Amino acid sequence: MPSSAARLRAMLSARTVAVVGAGDREGTFGWRLTTEALRSPGVERVHLVSPTRTSAFGRPCVPSLADVPEPVDLVLLGVPDKAVAPTLAVAVARGDAGAVVFGSVHGFKDDIVAAAGDMAVVGGGCMGFVDTTTGVRAIGYLERDPLPSGPIGFVTHSGSVFSAMLRTRRALGFTLAVSSGQELVTTTADYLEYALSLPQTRVIGLVLETMRDAPRLEAALADAAGRDIPVCALTVGTSVRGQALVVAHSGAIAGSDAGWEALFSAYGVHRCADPDELTDSLEMFAIGRRHVPGTGRGVATAHDSGAERVLVADVAERLGVGFATLAEPTVARLANVLDPGLAPMNPLDVWGRGAETLDLFTECLSALADDPEAGVVALACDLVEEYDGDQSLTEVMETMLTRTSKPVAVVTNLASALDPVAAARLRAQGIPVLEGTASGLRALGHLMAEPPRPRPVAAVDVERQARWLGRLATGEPVGSAVWGELLADYGIPVVPGESVRSPEAAMAAATRIGFPVVLKSDSPEVHHKTEADGVRLGLGNPEAVAAAYSDLAQRLGPDVVVQQQATGAEVALGIVGDPLLGPLVMVAAGGVLVELVGDRAVALPPLDRATALELVGGLRVARLLAGFRGSPAADTDALADVVVALGQLAVELGGRLDGVDLNPVLVGPDAAYVVDALVIC
Repeated sequence: MPSSAARLRAMLSARTVAVVGAGDREGTFGWRLTTEALRSPGVERVHLVSPTRTSAFGRPCVPSLADVPEPVDLVLLGVPDKAVAPTLAVAVARGDAGAVVFGSVHGFKDDIVAAAGDMAVVGGGCMGFVDTTTGVRAIGYLERDPLPSGPIGFVTHSGSVFSAMLRTRRALGFTLAVSSGQELVTTTADYLEYALSLPQTRVIGLVLETMRDAPRLEAALADAAGRDIPVCALTVGTSVRGQALVVAHSGAIAGSDAGWEALFSAYGVHRCADPDELTDSLEMFAIGRRHVPGTGRGVATAHDSGAERVLVADVAERLGVGFATLAEPTVARLANVLDPGLAPMNPLDVWGRGAETLDLFTECLSALADDPEAGVVALACDLVEEYDGDQSLTEVMETMLTRTSKPVAVVTNLASALDPVAAARLRAQGIPVLEGTASGLRALGHLMAEPPRPRPVAAVDVERQARWLGRLATGEPVGSAVWGELLADYGIPVVPGESVRSPEAAMAAATRIGFPVVLKSDSPEVHHKTEADGVRLGLGNPEAVAAAYSDLAQRLGPDVVVQQQATGAEVALGIVGDPLLGPLVMVAAGGVLVELVGDRAVALPPLDRATALELVGGLRVARLLAGFRGSPAADTDALADVVVALGQLAVELGGRLDGVDLNPVLVGPDAAYVVDALVIC
């Protein structure tokens, strides 16, 4: 029996097809389905199945799938939802390789999954798929003919996005495009593996609601990263309302935003905010040049409008897209050709009254392209239709192809004013024309992004892991003594402290530790000590310690921790469980406002030191850690060591823990210490 991968490949590259529910009455689903199957240039034999017709399109029909004279690579199911599972059972018995389920099949999903067995199945609730490399059109609606072929492998959970992407006026051509729908059997990971196996695939596009088969999806993204095939992804369902809509729409668990962030960061996936950014990014990678090794990764833009130049600078700063800092020779070269009053800087306002447009813009863009810090050069203009026939800006970009080996592009600010003729002319020569200020800048930023580092290998200390798994399984409360021991076992420093159960013990502990001290409730029922008024700071003598203990014990229970008073910048670290990916490591601004501020970054464990430093450096609180208004710089290297150690804890124990919250972690000039922790089993 063929393997699952072999059946998937046979389905997507089908040479034989059975259309169940075929027809030729115009306007019906059967007519559309049959029309597209017969249009498939790579399909050798199409068998038409209809219980009510003897022929369609001049071809004979058989009454049932069982009457088709050979096993087929692909069964197209144009049948009512209640008939899908029985028809799939017939297909499995016949040895057919795969099928497309177009209907939403609510109420029949379990039956369909059971009936499908090891078949490859696209859907339900989908538009089908096309494979331009093998000439298969397995779709239930009429599409352009021929289909746009090119280097993009595309998988989307949205049927509307599927059809829209096939119909854009953009330079987007596909190897494989799949509307995968509910993915009852075959998942995005399967389609990605197939698309990546095609030598023509040079870029991947994804529109996803959830991660099905997350381990294999991660493996496919790792494969793409290892082969330097860029992946551009748009996810939906990251808001509270959006997640509820995902469940209502497809019954799937929406991928958490933290999960997507961690997964995409690990493998260098270019995350897009909306379809415009996705489309611009795919065009940039599909037809444009790639970054030239050994050159800078800054963006350089030339403009024909001063105000639009300022707009681009504003939007780029908001989006975190970096402009190249021009070298002095570049500045001097620009100053030599610009009109008086125009500053030689990046982004560059070129518009003047003296020089001829073609020569002026060509020289300015060439100067930018020759700058060592510029990785991509863009003409940022509206590229409108010129009623006097002037095509200077189009000709400038054509000339730039011969002036530099670096990527070049056009960024337009108003897509609705774009001249489609000029845009098509440039795209035909491999010059991306990006249709929007924000989406275009983000596409340039994606192109210039640093490639992902290889993932560290997950190593496990088997003895330590077994010891703690056994201990955590006992149900022992994870109070300060236990979590302090746990963290110490993973090399995570903790502010010195002692657990006490009486005012006398508290005073004695404070004397040993040294004043001033902090008292905190250590009751296992108190998860958030500040909210429970369970912390007393700056206690400078035994009497104050005794009074504080009595107050805490009376309200929250006798278990109290006496801890050395410490200072430093506050950071929060944690392990959070993602329902699809498993444990994630979180780094955030710390203190009592951690949820309100929302300044956080996440990563898949394990982490190397460079990744830990990137997580810390990406926070807004990084400015505070660097030394703010005269305060000493915090030891971010020590903090990174704690993050790496926490990642190792996540690798070894994350499957047993529901969550770990280290907050605050105080980062001083020479060290980072955990002050408080919550470990939930």
